[in-house]
Amino acid sequence: MNARRTAGSQRGVAIVLAMGVAALAAIAATAMLLSQSTWARQSELSADRIQAQLVVRAGVDWARAVLSYDRLSSNVDHLGESWALRLPQMPVENGKLAGFIDDQQGRYNLNNLIKNGQINPIQFAHFQRLLSLLELPASLANTLADWLDADSEPQPQEGAEDAYYLSLTTPYLAANRLLIDVAELALVRGFDENIRARLAPYVTALPGFTPVNANTATAEVLAAVVTGLSLDEARSVVAQRDRTYARDRPDFRRMLPRDTQFADDDITVSSEYFIARIRATIGGSEASGVVLLARQGPGWPAVVWLKAL
Repeated sequence: MNARRTAGSQRGVAIVLAMGVAALAAIAATAMLLSQSTWARQSELSADRIQAQLVVRAGVDWARAVLSYDRLSSNVDHLGESWALRLPQMPVENGKLAGFIDDQQGRYNLNNLIKNGQINPIQFAHFQRLLSLLELPASLANTLADWLDADSEPQPQEGAEDAYYLSLTTPYLAANRLLIDVAELALVRGFDENIRARLAPYVTALPGFTPVNANTATAEVLAAVVTGLSLDEARSVVAQRDRTYARDRPDFRRMLPRDTQFADDDITVSSEYFIARIRATIGGSEASGVVLLARQGPGWPAVVWLKAL
């Protein structure tokens, strides 16, 4: 009897052990399947991400082609042209592509403040006027001029050179060079997040001096660079311009009220610099990019810089 009980007990233990082994095997198999599934999903997402990035690159070439064709058809740039239309979401293999082109010479070029390493007084006054129209502190013109100019002497009123920036918790030096991207304003004294957001629709950073395109500029920018033009008058000019664009500078002068004037260097009716923003969605992945294009002469515009987002 005891022998039979012992044998039965041993069989029971064996069954339990077998069940345990089977359960462990099942758990291991499930884990392997989950691991393989996760790996496959990661591989799929990685492939989608790479394809999305390639589609963004194709979108950049689309923008370059559009701008190249536009220059062949006309030397005047205005908001009724094909480049100014937002590209609706277009289907691509396993996804979508969207994008738009923005004329950067419809904005005030912050690098205009400096000429040959020194402050350009006329452009300094234009920027101060823009700050006033946007109800922003006039001192921002001083701190930005110090950031851009070649010397290390701060402006007499709320300027900021190396001594100020070296006193910060994380010290650094003033750039003493032109901006490459408006994002650099985050480093300049006084340009906090709210001020940068307020300025964003009206300013840009382009290589060297650039005039404002009278056909694409906002009312605020026009009022800043056209002497004697009030903001309300500038808004009227923009409304008139939307019905018929200026074909040359004299044409634009005829749109302006009397007793207003501008320097030829400040105004143009064509543009060389554009930013294209491209977004691609492939499967479960998304990629986007921002590119500054320089259209100088025939052929496709050159890429000044490209940022993947």
